[in-house]
Amino acid sequence: MNVKLDENVPAGLVSVLRGHGHGATTVSDEGLAGQPDATIWDAAQRENRLLVTMDRRFADVRSLGSVAHAGIIVLRPSTQGRRAIRALFESLVDQHPLEPFMGAIVIVDDRRIRVRRP
Repeated sequence: MNVKLDENVPAGLVSVLRGHGHGATTVSDEGLAGQPDATIWDAAQRENRLLVTMDRRFADVRSLGSVAHAGIIVLRPSTQGRRAIRALFESLVDQHPLEPFMGAIVIVDDRRIRVRRP
């Protein structure tokens, strides 16, 4: 499965994804750092990549402009910092395959995972 990491999540999550057999790239690796959300969204959709972000705006399906999409995972750790973000994400990928999240908006916090399908 192919995944794109937004610039607001630690780039080290690439190794977590690759360790689980996923293809992964970062917004920064692609020269998209600092670009508007719409540009990042369009790139993820063109590449059919699940987007991992901490940007809550991506959780608003009305802002996406398209009902069909590759999927979004929005991380919402209870505390900020690389360790907390990494722990939350590792817990997610250790316990859940990512493939069922394709085409869904997935909100992940320390207590639960919410999956919304258009």
